[in-house]
Amino acid sequence: MMSAASLVSRRGLPLISRQFVRTRVSSATSVWKGTLKEGTGSTSVASGGFKELEYSFASRFEADESKTNPEEMIGSAISGCYSMFLAALLTKKGLTPDAITTTATVTLGEGPLVTSIKLTTEGKCSGVDAATFEELAQEAKAGCPISKALASVPETTLEAKLL
Repeated sequence: MMSAASLVSRRGLPLISRQFVRTRVSSATSVWKGTLKEGTGSTSVASGGFKELEYSFASRFEADESKTNPEEMIGSAISGCYSMFLAALLTKKGLTPDAITTTATVTLGEGPLVTSIKLTTEGKCSGVDAATFEELAQEAKAGCPISKALASVPETTLEAKLL
């Protein structure tokens, strides 16, 4: 009998061990007050991890970096999810990652439309060679749930480096 960790999904992607997978419902609430250009917004997550992060027209479309914006939050979501998924794949190979640092650069283009996401990841993990790390990094890009949710983004690239 095969273990759940050795199965692959219908799409040919590896499944993470069932001991880690369960249904999880997460929520966030955002409030916008005022017009698009002069108004302001705030967003909070139900867990309390952050409350009332402010965003505005200027923080999204201009150079105001004193507040967040939806694309920055997308970057946070995908970089966190990706790093965890890569750690799971390394762990599945019997390896223990020391650290995985991922930066997601999200580009908002004309439309407006998210036109690209660039993932840059650096990993420190004993016992893995650069080729295997690259293979698992690409597998994580394809398998990460947030990557799947963002599949409509025209271009998602990955630059992976083993330290």
